[in-house]
Amino acid sequence: MAGKFDPQNAQNLMEIEKQFAVKAVEQAQTYWNLLEKVQPRELKLTQIDEEIFNHTKESFPELFENDNAKLIKLDEESLKSVEGKKRWRTFIAAYEKKVQEHNFGCLIRTDANDEYGEKSTIFVTRMQFYAIEIARNRLGLNEKAHEIAKEEAIKEAAKKEKDAKAAAKKKGGK
Repeated sequence: MAGKFDPQNAQNLMEIEKQFAVKAVEQAQTYWNLLEKVQPRELKLTQIDEEIFNHTKESFPELFENDNAKLIKLDEESLKSVEGKKRWRTFIAAYEKKVQEHNFGCLIRTDANDEYGEKSTIFVTRMQFYAIEIARNRLGLNEKAHEIAKEEAIKEAAKKEKDAKAAAKKKGGK
């Protein structure tokens, strides 16, 4: 019979890591699609957005200083420093029974004015993602991302239409 699972001493199995990475990427793509389709200020990510937003303001007031500078551009070092991890662990613990997969890994954009990219994305817990993105949405900090996502969708639709016409023309020409 297997003993109790200890995540602090668990070995990372490559297949499990891949599955987590795939799920994190799928979640990021879903969120980007939401940013494209829904005005960020109207976007509701959980049933308890208001509670999370207020708790974030209370627990991390520095994120809201200087015109929300630390919400707009995340500082990975402060998020993942010893002190930062301790503060976030306390914050996250409050949602253990309230938010499904509260501690699951997610990708987040380091700059609210940019899209997901190799150099502009970091890995955080789901509750960190919710805390930051709910605040960004409520404060109108994701408006630029919303516009970028809409522009990308228009370009993608035009490309698909062009490719479909080219394929139809090629098929009809044979």
